[in-house]
Formats: sequence, C-alpha cells, structure tokens
Amino acid sequence: MLISYLFQNPLIFIFVSVALILSISIHEFAHAYSATKLGDPTAKAMGRVTLNPLAHLDPLGTALLLTAGFGWGKPVLFNPYYLKNPKRDAAVISFAGPFSNFLLAIVFAVLINLLTPNGALGGFLYLVVYYNLVLGFFNLIPLHPLDGFKVVNGFLPESLSIQWMQMAPYGIFVLLLLILSNTTGRLLGSFIDFALKLLSLT
Repeated sequence: MLISYLFQNPLIFIFVSVALILSISIHEFAHAYSATKLGDPTAKAMGRVTLNPLAHLDPLGTALLLTAGFGWGKPVLFNPYYLKNPKRDAAVISFAGPFSNFLLAIVFAVLINLLTPNGALGGFLYLVVYYNLVLGFFNLIPLHPLDGFKVVNGFLPESLSIQWMQMAPYGIFVLLLLILSNTTGRLLGSFIDFALKLLSLT
C-alpha cells in the first residue's frame, strides 16, 4: 500500500501524492476541455475546465488511490445532445484523458533525459512519468466506467455499438475482479515497462 511510505519515508509519500494529484487533475481537465471544444458547455458550467486539483479530486477516490493503490477522480459529465456526432465525440472526449497522461509522461521523460537530475528531483520526475503511464494505460481498459469503453464504442458500427453499450452495467464487476486478482497489475506492468524503455528511462 502506498500509505506505508508515509511511515517509512514521508518525502516519498509527498512525492507520490503530488504526482498522483497532478496526473488526475490533468486527466480530468483534458476531458472537460475537449468536451467544451466539441460544443458541450456542461463541464465549463460546472467549473471543470481548470487545472485546479480541487475541481477534479474525489475525496474517497483520492484516499483509496493513496492507500489501496486504485481510485478515481471526479468524473467529468458531458451531454451528448450538444455533440454533433455523439458516438464519435464521446470517444474523443474519453480518449483525451489518457492521451493527456501519455503526453505529460513524454514531457517529463524528456526533462529527465535532458537534465539527468539526481536525488529527490529525479525521483519526483520519474514518479510523474510512472503514474501518468499507469493512469493512461489503466483508463484505456475497455470496460465501463473506464475511458477505454467509450473509445472502443466510437469505432464500432451502430449495430455492434448497441450490443457493446448493453454490456456497460457488467463492466464494474469485471474490473473489480481484475483488480482484486492483480490481473490489471500484471497486464499494465508489461505496457508500462515497454513505455519506460521507449522513453529511455530503463
């Protein structure tokens, strides 16, 4: 559990907390920003088009993220009736979150490779890269309520899309099973290791 770092090394716990809060805030902001750009004013009206973490953090989700290793931010709501192409645009809005995490991971990886920082700064920058990769890949798992579910739906023809959306209610149960069995950990670990190699961090 991440909370154990608090007793072993408070500085590490602070670094992990800041990295996670930054990553979640960027992720949710990207959802809100893309929804606004696609014509839906809902996120803007709710004050979500901001980088202020207070607008995006869910208290219970954040607490679980820091103590149990999984959690969530406050979901960004959007109204499909404002979108010109609801199925496609919903996929774009959903993909914007993971995409922002991958982009942030690349930016911080470039900083690490250019500056080659040591000590606390190097450790913090690495954690930002790592947790953005975790959030990016995790949210692309094609199970409701994760972003990947709507991303996949955006590519499906209408006939298959209807069947796909009918599976949404079962997604959370499958996801919990994967998390509790550590299947997600093993699966994501392979993708993260590959990404770290591409970013020249291993």
